[in-house]
Amino acid sequence: MLDVSATGDEPRMNTARLFAQLPNLISLARLLMAPLAVNMILSQRFVAAFAIFLVAGVSDGIDGYLAKRFRLTSELGAHLDPLADKVLLDAIYVTLAAISQLPTWLAILIVSRDLLILGAVAVSWRLGKPIAIRPALLSKVNTAVQIAFAAFLLGSRAFGFEAPLAQDVFGGLAAASTLGSGAVYIGQWLDHMGH
Repeated sequence: MLDVSATGDEPRMNTARLFAQLPNLISLARLLMAPLAVNMILSQRFVAAFAIFLVAGVSDGIDGYLAKRFRLTSELGAHLDPLADKVLLDAIYVTLAAISQLPTWLAILIVSRDLLILGAVAVSWRLGKPIAIRPALLSKVNTAVQIAFAAFLLGSRAFGFEAPLAQDVFGGLAAASTLGSGAVYIGQWLDHMGH
């Protein structure tokens, strides 16, 4: 049934609401790219997997720009954006390890660090001592290394070039930054919980 009481302002308000949620919608779309990337990797369609990864990276930049430029930041966005990034990266690393394109121990290390941080945050909330996660410099370095390493792994397979030395160096950097940033977070958490 048609709502005759609707005013002419309603479509404009709905458009404004939609625009206000645009960064969150882009983050949600990036979250949904994870299973798509997994499917492409499992079916050995590395060009498609690499393209999805690039689109996800561009979308991350766009939602960040929109949120800052138009002041569309929100509490949901503050959690959804890094969650989408982590889910995509972890999914790619686990899937590459599952098809023997990455050492299993490295995928386990990367995912374990994220689960450890998530568990620490959950425990702090459960004990009534919520902790605000502020990315440390080492954590930002870790994220950059993990993104570059994932791009390298997918790109080298998509375009058929082999660089085992570069892969080993990238893997070592990813492992070191993962361990270091995880230790920083756990240290901050222990300090917080001790007060």
